Amino acid sequence: MSERPAIPLPHLHRGKVRDLYDAGEGRLLLVASDRISAFDVVMDEPVPDKGRVLTAMSAHWFAEVGDVVGNHLLSTDLAALPAEARLDGLAGRVMLCRRAEMLPVECIVRGHVAGSAWKEYRDRGTIHGMAAPAGLVEADRLPEPIFTPSTKAAVGDHDENISFDRAVEILGGDVAERAREVSLAIFRRASERAEAAGFLLADTKFELGWVGTVDGSAELILADEVLTPDSSRYWLASDWSPGSTPQGFDKQPLRDHLEALDWDKRPPPPTLPVEVVEATARRYREAYERICGRSLDDWPGGAVGT
Repeated sequence: MSERPAIPLPHLHRGKVRDLYDAGEGRLLLVASDRISAFDVVMDEPVPDKGRVLTAMSAHWFAEVGDVVGNHLLSTDLAALPAEARLDGLAGRVMLCRRAEMLPVECIVRGHVAGSAWKEYRDRGTIHGMAAPAGLVEADRLPEPIFTPSTKAAVGDHDENISFDRAVEILGGDVAERAREVSLAIFRRASERAEAAGFLLADTKFELGWVGTVDGSAELILADEVLTPDSSRYWLASDWSPGSTPQGFDKQPLRDHLEALDWDKRPPPPTLPVEVVEATARRYREAYERICGRSLDDWPGGAVGT
C-alpha cells in the first residue's frame, strides 16, 4: 500500500507514513501506509506490511499502558469507521481516534545514550543542554531514564532538542511536569515489557494532547503512534555492548544500504534493491512479533505482500 486509497472523507494531512482524515463527530481517521523514509526522505518503494505493523504495535502498546494514561484510540476495526470508509484495503492499518489538541513539543525519553544525545554528550558532556554523568560511552545505560523534549519542526526542517526549562517556557510548568511524569511512567512500563522479550528500549518519543471530558475539563492523553520501530530505538539485548553502536531493530537494513551509497541524502531517493526492501519488511514484522508476542498473520489485513 504505497499510496492512500480513495477514501471519501475530508483529507487533512499527508505525512511521511500516515494519512489523516476527518471522520466526523470529533474523530480522526489515521491510515498507516507502507511508505518508508530515511534521512527525512521518503523512498519510492513501499515496505510490505509496514503500515499493518505500525498499527498493530501501537494498538498493543495503547492497551499495555492504558492504566498509566488515557489515549486517543477508539477502534482499529473497519466496522467502526464511517460506512463509506470501510474499504478492504484498509484492514489492519487504520486507527479511529479522538481528536486532540496536541502539545507543541515531542516528549522524548532516553534510557541509553544514543543518536543525537550521544553526539551532544560526546562533544559537550551534556544531553539536551542538561548535565549528565561523566564517563559515559556510546549506548551506555543512563542511571535513570531522562525526559528530553524537542520542538516540532516545520515541514522540511529538523526538530530541535531543548532542555526541560525550555519546555516549561513553551508549555507552562504544570503541563511540562505532567508531560514528563507521564512519559517517564510509560517508558518504564514499556522497558520492562521489552526486556522480558529480549530487547532494550534505548529511547522513544511520545505525542501527548488534550481532549475534552464529559464534565467540561481537559484530559492529557497519549496520541499518534506509540512505541513502534518508527518512533523508538529498540536493540536486541544480546547485541548490546556499551562503547559500540548496536543494530537498531527497525529500518536498519535500509539505513545501512543508503549509507554505503554515494547519495547526498536529498530527494530524489535512490532505487532500492528488492533484497533491501524484503530485509526491512522482515525486520518490522519480527519487531512486532517478538516484542509484542503475537503473530502479524493474526492481525487484520492478510499475509505479507497483500
